[in-house]
Amino acid sequence: MRRDDPVYWDPFDRAIARDPYPVYRRLRAEAPLYYNDKHDFYVLSRYDDIDRALLDWQTFSSSRGPILEIIKAGVEIPPGTLLMEDPPAHDIHRALLARVFTPRRVLSLEPQIRDLCVRSLDRLTGTGSFDLMSEFANEVPMRVIGMLLGIPESDQQGVRDRADANLRTEPGQQMQVSDQAIPNADHFAEYIDWRAEHPSDDLMTELLHAEFEDTQGVTRTLTRQEILTYISVVAGAGNETTARLIGWLGSLLARFPDQRAELAADPRLIPNAIEETLRFEPTGHALARYVTADVELHGTTVPAGSAMMLLVASANRDPERWTDPDRFDIHRKMTNLRTFGFGTHFCLGAALARLEARVALEEFLRRFPAWDVDWDALELSSTSTMRGWETLPVTVG
Repeated sequence: MRRDDPVYWDPFDRAIARDPYPVYRRLRAEAPLYYNDKHDFYVLSRYDDIDRALLDWQTFSSSRGPILEIIKAGVEIPPGTLLMEDPPAHDIHRALLARVFTPRRVLSLEPQIRDLCVRSLDRLTGTGSFDLMSEFANEVPMRVIGMLLGIPESDQQGVRDRADANLRTEPGQQMQVSDQAIPNADHFAEYIDWRAEHPSDDLMTELLHAEFEDTQGVTRTLTRQEILTYISVVAGAGNETTARLIGWLGSLLARFPDQRAELAADPRLIPNAIEETLRFEPTGHALARYVTADVELHGTTVPAGSAMMLLVASANRDPERWTDPDRFDIHRKMTNLRTFGFGTHFCLGAALARLEARVALEEFLRRFPAWDVDWDALELSSTSTMRGWETLPVTVG
């Protein structure tokens, strides 16, 4: 795109996805409300606009899903799909999962997360080079989610593969949406039946016995189908996003070895480095919303029934919010980060993702304080909402 061409952003354009930040910069400056006529959706790119939209769930609704292709397809969303609900149903269903993701419960997982990180890295010691994504970054969240759900370790890879298959697209292609676009969780059914007979300290057992008051005012437990939907949401949301966060830590710290050396020397800096990575290279670049009523933005009326993309990754580089936003700085003062959302749909697993990333980076730096990336062999994977590494070949010292 030449500088004098009209600004253009397309979430399915692979050339843009390689480095979307120059386009985001132009959107903020030239078209703070942008309309893509090829795919028929609107875009907000400034921090303040995105903040207001995230808070106004009545106008910018999640009830049709948070992914552009699902909104455009108009498929029916099953109840209990938290990412695709608005209050009051969302609040009722969220409260059930919140019992599992309490700060104390999340922190109690640290020894187990550390143990599985150590075991994964033990296998890599002495190899000299490996794909950080397939050999480590993908492995950690898969095992953690399996642990939370109570799925045997031998079955966890298969569960991850099935969950990811619902989110993957061919390069530059849209997600193929049908009535089955919402993740099919039938493969969890056998685990639910087992846990009904053999209760344990895991998410499935918790959901099987949790009582709540539904939207009709009836106090009851979850149906089997509702439990399947819950588990599918947790498995899908918790796997790929956290894996990509670990991948971005791997590539960014290779690009900035001086900052990596600081982290190796003082691991207390790691939590803030993770926050800066979440800002600088968020795994989720955009959130989609369904516009429920006509709304005026930047002098233009966006009609009810429109799809709206909220470019969180652009908000993370907005100079009105961040000083020198295109600079990666592990010492940056971090406040009001929006990578995990804001308001009603703030990510329930944010604390768990941060814990996994912290422990993974602590153990990786302890084992491999320096590494190089084969920049020519990298493969980027992106969808209309996500962006991260498919492969990340590294050579360790």
